[in-house]
Amino acid sequence: MDSPLWGARNNPDAENNAARLLAAFRVSGAPLVHIQHFSTRSTSPLHPDQGGNAIKGIVAPREGETVFGKGTNSAFIGTPLEAHLRDLGVTGVVIAGLSTPQCISTSVRMAANLGFDTWLAHDACAAFETHAAYGWNPDAPRMTAQHIHDSEVSILHGEFCQAMTTDAILGALA
Repeated sequence: MDSPLWGARNNPDAENNAARLLAAFRVSGAPLVHIQHFSTRSTSPLHPDQGGNAIKGIVAPREGETVFGKGTNSAFIGTPLEAHLRDLGVTGVVIAGLSTPQCISTSVRMAANLGFDTWLAHDACAAFETHAAYGWNPDAPRMTAQHIHDSEVSILHGEFCQAMTTDAILGALA
């Protein structure tokens, strides 16, 4: 999601923090799943023909790691994610990625609604300013990426997840 069409972004350290989480899960042998978005809209920066849906190298899956492709905001809709987690006996998930108010928020809400204990690594996520990629809504106030991110994390915390820093999650997992 590096396209300039997305607009300004908060949290330039999101990928570094996500990479730290991946490293800890890899060392522990805990199950991990990568989710890759394949937009069905041909003009979307996340459509495979646009080149914007590749997983960044710093958080790229290694050989043998599970990768599910999705075409909606939720990592659970149209994918075998729920069945995969249940088959592994997973009862809780840690979620990180882009972007906070779309795919992350939707996946966090869905995970909680499906009964998973859900932790959101909020500093391993990022948001973009009011959706430059799809045009500005002239009737809505413009919001910064940080405001959008903070608002979404605040709404999710307590109701759908425990929003925690990467350090707090790594400490809890240790």
